[in-house]
Amino acid sequence: MTITTTTRFVSIVGGAFIGLTALGASAATEMPPLPEVTGDKVEAEGNFNIKFSIGTTKSGAQYRGLEYFEKIVEQRSGGDIQVELFPGAQLGDDLQATSALQAGTLEMTMPSTSPLVNMFPKFAVFDLPFLFPKPEMADAVLDGEIGQQMLEDASSKGLVAIGWGENGYRQLTNSQRPVDSPDDLEGLKIRTMQNEIHMDIWRTLGANPTPMSFAELFTALEQGVVDGQENPWITIKSSKFNEVQDYATETNHVYTPFITLVSKRFWDRLPEEYQQLLRDAATKMGNYQRDVSRTLNDQIKLDLKDSGMQITELTDEQIKVFQNKLEPVYKNWRDEIGGELIDQIRTKVQQAQAQQ
Repeated sequence: MTITTTTRFVSIVGGAFIGLTALGASAATEMPPLPEVTGDKVEAEGNFNIKFSIGTTKSGAQYRGLEYFEKIVEQRSGGDIQVELFPGAQLGDDLQATSALQAGTLEMTMPSTSPLVNMFPKFAVFDLPFLFPKPEMADAVLDGEIGQQMLEDASSKGLVAIGWGENGYRQLTNSQRPVDSPDDLEGLKIRTMQNEIHMDIWRTLGANPTPMSFAELFTALEQGVVDGQENPWITIKSSKFNEVQDYATETNHVYTPFITLVSKRFWDRLPEEYQQLLRDAATKMGNYQRDVSRTLNDQIKLDLKDSGMQITELTDEQIKVFQNKLEPVYKNWRDEIGGELIDQIRTKVQQAQAQQ
């Protein structure tokens, strides 16, 4: 297999990105307060404005993280750096915003890694199934040497990568029956993104992966064109899939990070002291945003249960059955992604598991 076409991965925007941008009042949950800003005022020359664009709306965890970033940067620069937030893809989707950074017409964005795979092929590792059994294991990888190296690798092509955040786990829903083993997926038509790894996952599990645009999905579920779909809890709720899907399984089968990017043209204009301030603020933003994301995730899952959706929570033994069934996917994509990177991540995950 080769990653040769833009549509394989770029159209992931149709699910993870478009679904999240659809968030509205239905996902309203109480946000935790913004932490206090710590650290001395950063002294440097110049006044700067940062336009920070994201695809998700104000109701999501990502925007809340950006509010903390704004607070840190403006307070610690004494107001010499002003941050303006543009949620809801006002300035373009993830790929358009990233292109604007390269052109120097936008200062910052925070896309999911998936749309960037054609630029940075190693990011496809995050599409592999059950790579991170728990979110803390993703933290261990992304906040350690592996994550730092990936940030350095992504600091090219007109971009500077300065931190990680959390898009989160994808979950399965369907209209036919509870799913607690691969056998239950046999013959089910599951909508996927036009992403070869994702289609490989569901085909290997015995389902019939059916790629289609996110815009068509609700109607397709309602009319029975497809039996099920997979998205984060927050997208499932905001898109009201629970109205046409009786069953859900907390599979946590794919974990996707956000990555914080700065335009290199803008970065090179900043004094070194302000560059370090942005790095520090991005790290604190990422840690806080993860906490908010996980809090919202738990709240929204409870909301879906209360709405009548039957949610199956898999045991460790049941998850192991899925993992074993999907091992061929790793073999299929090992050469394309890089076997050394996959092995490094899996070793780090095992170490993190042993420490728990």
